Amino acid sequence: MSSHPKIDDDLRAKIIAEPTSILDDRDLMHALIAANDRAIGSNVVDLRGIAMERLEARLDRLEDTHRSVIAAAYENLAGTNQVHRAILRMLDPTDFETFLRDLDGEVADILGVSHMHLVLESLQNDGDSTIERLGEVLRVVAPGYCEIFADGGRGAPPRQVTLRQIRNGEEVVYGAGGEYVRSEAVLRLNFGEGRLPGMLVMGSEDPHQFTPQHGTDLLAFFAGVFERTMRRWLN
Repeated sequence: MSSHPKIDDDLRAKIIAEPTSILDDRDLMHALIAANDRAIGSNVVDLRGIAMERLEARLDRLEDTHRSVIAAAYENLAGTNQVHRAILRMLDPTDFETFLRDLDGEVADILGVSHMHLVLESLQNDGDSTIERLGEVLRVVAPGYCEIFADGGRGAPPRQVTLRQIRNGEEVVYGAGGEYVRSEAVLRLNFGEGRLPGMLVMGSEDPHQFTPQHGTDLLAFFAGVFERTMRRWLN
């Protein structure tokens, strides 16, 4: 009997010339290991094979983690670019009314939200003409309302940004369109000493756009820029 294996000469020569092509092929390596297991019989424990299986499982987990980290990095980069574009658009207007109208217009479109409202606390709402003209984006409420709205009436420690899923939006903030809002971001605003606070509320019809599990750093940065811009208009 010949000691040479029954394999095509051309294929054998190619394998000898490029042995790494077999080592890099996971399916082929599995087939070779399975053939070796059959050859040594079922009464022999192949510790090397078991170790290889565990290493492969660990490698698979590492690859999954690697893909998840890369995906999260791309998502964070996209979110950063989105917020930066919204801020640049917010800084474009040269008059206050255009600045506020753009919030619920191009700025909201860039951020991908269905609603954006500026809520200001005031000691009185005397039907100012500016408030009437900007009624779609501007809401005027009684002192203390922003804190109650932001923490949901639970009396929790104040946070600058609150993300949550809701059944429907508060009518005082969203008006009639609030029934379609399923998640919201509440950005608390501090306009400086001697001024009542306010908040910027973003609402979405997507229940997964704003959830407590999401990071708030970018929205906190957006709120900080908005506060400083508003102080310029309020001076």
